[in-house]
Amino acid sequence: MINIQRAAEPQKDKSMSDETTAVDAPGNAGASRGSSLEAPWPVSRLAQSLKDWIERLGTLWIEGEISQIRFNPTSIFGSLKDLQIENTVEIHSWNLSGIAKDLKAGDRVVALVKPAFWPKNGKLTMNVLEMRKVGLGDLLERLERLRQQLIGEGLTAESRKQKLPFLPNKIGLITGINSDAEKDVLRNTKLRWPDAQFRVINTLVQGDKAAPEIIAALQTLDADPEVDVIIIARGGGSFMDLFVFNDEALVRAVANAKTPIISAIGHENDSPLLDLVADLRASTPTDAAKRVVPDVLEERTKLAQLLQRIEMRIDAFISGQEGLIQQYRSRPILANPFTFIEEKEQDLGRLVDSSRERLARLLDLETLSLGHLLQQVRSLSPQQTLDRGYAVVRDAQGHVLSDASKVKSKTAIRVRLAKGELAATTD
Repeated sequence: MINIQRAAEPQKDKSMSDETTAVDAPGNAGASRGSSLEAPWPVSRLAQSLKDWIERLGTLWIEGEISQIRFNPTSIFGSLKDLQIENTVEIHSWNLSGIAKDLKAGDRVVALVKPAFWPKNGKLTMNVLEMRKVGLGDLLERLERLRQQLIGEGLTAESRKQKLPFLPNKIGLITGINSDAEKDVLRNTKLRWPDAQFRVINTLVQGDKAAPEIIAALQTLDADPEVDVIIIARGGGSFMDLFVFNDEALVRAVANAKTPIISAIGHENDSPLLDLVADLRASTPTDAAKRVVPDVLEERTKLAQLLQRIEMRIDAFISGQEGLIQQYRSRPILANPFTFIEEKEQDLGRLVDSSRERLARLLDLETLSLGHLLQQVRSLSPQQTLDRGYAVVRDAQGHVLSDASKVKSKTAIRVRLAKGELAATTD
């Protein structure tokens, strides 16, 4: 990414102040000078105001890439660009001493420029006062600072890595149009899993315009609910060719994506920052194809092995159960199911016999005891006394008479003998 910034202003116009800049800025100039719907400015006045305002910026340090350059005996003409804009630069003879002689299109440079606006054609140019190449050391230093910043923010932590799905519903692929990387990913993925589905978005994968295109493609695929994993692929290249994959905006977009990202830049010696924040780093596009889907042949082999193991376990289980059943059948209780009943029947017979014997003994004892009691009762019975010749005399009221002196003459009495009863009257 190319940033336009003020790095130093050694030749800034000291007469320019913040107050003057604010008053003469395009947003304020019209109102302060009476521009309105009723009294509009002519175009020339607007162009002159723009010229005045731009010239008051003084000198600025900017960074960009040389898109074209032409050397003349007394001057150099060319253009600088970044991701958003390309602008013409002019280098005149009095400034050639500060210009490197080996500049060419594609070089990244830092230049001290003084912007100039030409009212007649509305063209913005930059007069270059000094121009320096951005060396590889500078880029590596910036890259290392950004790397440490990303690590410090935790964007490279393993805990942030998302697990890839075992078999994605659809695979998103971001790569160059008609590139070998695209062919490798599609071909090798189809070889491993013929039913794999892709959504491919072709973008630039090199240069300043590549990062915005890749970011836009990433956002599109990340928002697609059918895409379960995204591959960013390129078939290798030099350090500068792969420098787009160090772009901070791209790296942060990958880190913030909700869909798992596979980085497949196709390099071994250099590792761009994209590898650090991606959920999986593949060494090549072919390696990414091997990581994104399982091998159907391997899965079938594993499935066959699992089925064989299941069948062996089932056979072993059935054999064990059959042996257990044979053991059960060989036991006496199962060899003759009536054995248990016969044993219980015998036990029951013995208990009945024992109960009968005990009951008979008990009855004999009780009969003997009852005979003794009967004899005792009989011996004590009044009837027994009567049987020996005695009698019981009672008056008419049934009272037993035991004293003759107390019985009056002519009293009706009743005499109870051993057998029968007599009525009598006393003398």
